[in-house]
Amino acid sequence: MFRKFEIAVHNKDVRRLVKEGEKHKNLSDDWGDTHYIEISAQNDEDARQKAARKFPANLGYVIEAIKPV
Repeated sequence: MFRKFEIAVHNKDVRRLVKEGEKHKNLSDDWGDTHYIEISAQNDEDARQKAARKFPANLGYVIEAIKPV
C-alpha cells in the first residue's frame, strides 16, 4: 500500500549562484529556494530512495526533509 510523503528539496548550486548574482545553466533561480513535492511510496525508506533518484545529490540537490502527509 502506498502513502503520500512530502519532500523538501532545494539545489545548493543554484542557491550559491543566486547569492553570487549568477544563473544556473539548466535550472531556474527558484530552485535555490525550498520546494515541497509530494510523492507516493510504501514507507519512509522507499520515499527517501525515490527522492534521491528524482533529485540526485551529484546534481546539487539537497533533500532537507521527508515526512508523511
